[in-house]
Amino acid sequence: MYNLAYFKEEDKQVLLQFLHDFPFAFLTGSFNNGKQVATQIPMLVEERDGKLILHGHIMRKTDHHKAFLENPQALVVFTGPSTYVSASWYSNPHMGSTWNYMSVHLRGNIHWGGEQELRVLLDKLTLRFEKGNTASPTYFNNLSDDYIKHMLPAIEAFEIEVVEMENVFKLSQNRDEKSYLNIIDQLEKQGPDSFRIAAEMRKRKEKLFPPGVEWDSSKFLS
Repeated sequence: MYNLAYFKEEDKQVLLQFLHDFPFAFLTGSFNNGKQVATQIPMLVEERDGKLILHGHIMRKTDHHKAFLENPQALVVFTGPSTYVSASWYSNPHMGSTWNYMSVHLRGNIHWGGEQELRVLLDKLTLRFEKGNTASPTYFNNLSDDYIKHMLPAIEAFEIEVVEMENVFKLSQNRDEKSYLNIIDQLEKQGPDSFRIAAEMRKRKEKLFPPGVEWDSSKFLS
């Protein structure tokens, strides 16, 4: 992880909202022999008894299922929009360009659930992504018993109690105010991901550049 203090988001609620807004995460792990596995799945996040819990399900008898049965240690990566940032937009353009992005990494051990836990998860997942529409034909409780009996044995629910959470919200915090504002202006002319990064940068502008406070470049790497 890009571990620089000025690229960190310190507000836990901002991080939790990020996990909610971008739920399609990378679930990564490894066999005991070191062979790595990864899959992308939607995940739900819950705060329970002061702990952060991730919920999801994967298909049985796949490489990632077998790996986690052997070694329960998991790394889950939630990512949001990202965009190229050209150094030509800086006050001093004679340096390398970069990439702005937001990412949250969570670590913990997988714990498997039974059929009841899987049913509860599928109910919550389908209701979440069908936007609360209980009349939707694909809402779990509206699926046929035959379909459910055929589907459930093929998948397994799990939860991960998060023991470590890191993040990178790399949003040009190390650039001077003139460069920062120009980056925003340029990103707003690009595609939707660039526009969303620009919006995140605008939210942080006042905190980064308080009125009457001189910007101190010595706090940052080039």
